[in-house]
Amino acid sequence: MPQPTLRDWLSIGALGLIWGATFMVIALALRGYGPVTIATARTTLGAVTLWIAVLALGRPLPRWSARLGAHVLVIGLFSTAFPFFLLSWGQQSVPSAFAGLSMAAGPLFVLPLAHALVPGEQLSWRKASGFSLGFIGVLVLMGSDALSGSATALPRLACLCAALCYAVASITTRRCPPIDPILLAAFALLVGALALIPAMLWSEGLPRPAGAVPMAAIVILGLVPTALATLIRVQVIRAAGPSFMALTSYQVPLWSFFFGALVLGEVLAPRFFVALGLILAGLTLSHRRR
Repeated sequence: MPQPTLRDWLSIGALGLIWGATFMVIALALRGYGPVTIATARTTLGAVTLWIAVLALGRPLPRWSARLGAHVLVIGLFSTAFPFFLLSWGQQSVPSAFAGLSMAAGPLFVLPLAHALVPGEQLSWRKASGFSLGFIGVLVLMGSDALSGSATALPRLACLCAALCYAVASITTRRCPPIDPILLAAFALLVGALALIPAMLWSEGLPRPAGAVPMAAIVILGLVPTALATLIRVQVIRAAGPSFMALTSYQVPLWSFFFGALVLGEVLAPRFFVALGLILAGLTLSHRRR
């Protein structure tokens, strides 16, 4: 098993910071643009940037097959188009810190999916206990008023569905035929852009200038957490292994809390902190060996 170096630790810290700040940037972009436009611009800018990197690095194209194409399609939709839209739509009504905390549920959703779909990844008592504990945290996060038709129930559910989308994309990536990781990310963003552009034109039309802050936020979303973070992620996985990447699951909700409360001035309900503790405890228990 590869041993993480100082560079790997710095990279994983940078990823946690970048992805944790993403929800604050989405909140800023929503001040001038609709959720479909934000998701489309983020995906398209990320795709253009990664394809420039692919050409600059001279990555060879894979040998295509129907199986590879199907995997790329699913990964593209569930890692970009669906979650990017769900998060932007949900954050119109819920704090950015809520959206960031929802992402911690992604690794928990992976556990039952891997049990059903990935050979050798059966649920042990430890993993099942971690999932159960974390799932209680998810229920606390949703809140008791979600069952009574609260106005924010659907937006909260949208954020959790985004985490589920990432879990589906993670499992599909593990089952994907061999392909260069940067190429896979570039194709995934291309699929997402092709799916979102018609939806944006139909629902919100062509984007127009909407102030310096929202415009800068959209550019940052496409270049930093989408394109740059993908390149860092590939480097970390190659150097230190995929299990090491699990550390980002612990950082993202903490950074989202920090930026949401201290930068945006969001007021967080006490249950958020209870949910954070339960979800992180569940993650710790299920990934204890890692």
